[in-house]
Parts: sequence; C-alpha cells; structure tokens
Amino acid sequence: MKITYVHHSAFLVELSSAALLFDYTQGTIPKLDMNKPLIIFASHRHGDHYSEMIFDLGAGLRDVHYVLSDDISKKKVREELRERTLFVKPGETVRLSYNDGGNKQLEVTTFDSTDEGVAFLVKGDGAAIYHAGDLNNWRWEGETEDWNRDMARKYSLEVDKLAGMKIDVAFLPLDPRQEGAFYLGFDEFMRKAEVLHAFPMHCWGNFSVIGQLKAMEVSAPYRDRIIMIERDGESFILEQENQIHE
Repeated sequence: MKITYVHHSAFLVELSSAALLFDYTQGTIPKLDMNKPLIIFASHRHGDHYSEMIFDLGAGLRDVHYVLSDDISKKKVREELRERTLFVKPGETVRLSYNDGGNKQLEVTTFDSTDEGVAFLVKGDGAAIYHAGDLNNWRWEGETEDWNRDMARKYSLEVDKLAGMKIDVAFLPLDPRQEGAFYLGFDEFMRKAEVLHAFPMHCWGNFSVIGQLKAMEVSAPYRDRIIMIERDGESFILEQENQIHE
C-alpha cells in the first residue's frame, strides 16, 4: 500500500486494485495508473475538504467513482458522473463495485462528524482505512465549558463505535489552532481503536505539532505508530508492520 500526503487533509491511497483519494482540494496528485480505478471521497462541503475540481480528476481514466457526503450539493455532479456517484449519510454501510464487471468491492461505513458531514471507514484489498474528515474533539478556548464538554461527549460516542477495531491506516486531525487541546481527539482515537499507522492531518501546514505530540508522555503507548509528515507530496510505502519513506 502506498500513501501520499497531498495537502491539508487530502491523501492518496494506492491499493493493488484501486486508488483512493480523500478530501482533495489542491496539491499535486502523483501520476495515476490509467487502467486502475480511482475512487474519490469527500467527507463534507467545507472548502478545505471539498472542491468541485474533483469532478475533473478522472479525465482519461477508465473507471472513476465518487463517494460524497450528502451535505454536498447533488447539483454539482455532472450528469455523466451521476451513475458513478454515491451520496452517503452518517451511520450507513454501502458497497461500491468497481473494475470491469464490478468484480471488486469496497465496503464503506460512515460516522457522524462533530462538525459537518461524515467520517469514512473503507475496507478493501484486505485493508481497513479510516479518514476522519472533521470528526474530532473540537475543544476551543473561546467556547463555554458546557459547549466543550458536549463536544467531547459527542466525539466519544462516535469513536466508541470503533473501539477495538483493527485499522491499518487512520487519517486523524491534529489541529494547532486548538492550542493546548490540539491532541485530545487524536489521543482518544488511538487509545480506543487498534491503529497500525496513524497519519496526522488538518495541521494547516504546521507539521511541528506531530513532533510535539510524539514528545508528549500521553503518546507513549502509540507514538511509534504516528507517521511524521514534513511536506506536501510526501509518500510512504506500507508493508505489513514496516514503512518505507520516500
């Protein structure tokens, strides 16, 4: 499995049978195998997670599909792409068939965001991949303690649904704008789910927060599973329990 950090919360996951692109808005996408299906995900309509440009990314590819949160306007999907587009709500499990004759499938389960849209758990080619979108413990200094407490409760309710689950790759927010609370959602997810490789995202270009979390005592049980990202376009090849950095 090859993972490329594209930009902000956008990742390209290259499996043996398909390429998965999550929450693309900008950045350079690696050259794709023109014969390999591309499945494009958008977790919600916010401008840092969704762009109408995704509907142009499949040009020249033989097999392109879209899995979009239902808060994204259906009117934005061109008519020729509608048969290849699934709109999903929180709490659904859908199966997407791809390849000639639909002989391959992805299982996609959605979770309710604590902001807008959904988080995705995608299973295919023997791998489980989680993309949080904006599902996070969004604790803010400017909010009341009641608001922050309710946010933490809602986040825990969703993450509890993944407790004990084995996840090969998880893309999780680590947002420096939250100041001292920047690690709370990431930490809770890592303690509840069995994540093999955790990729921080939503860092707004401030990758120093990754090293900051790895240096904290709280991350001791899982710090070796946090992937250090230093720049847009960085790729990682994951083989079982080993990773090869490019």
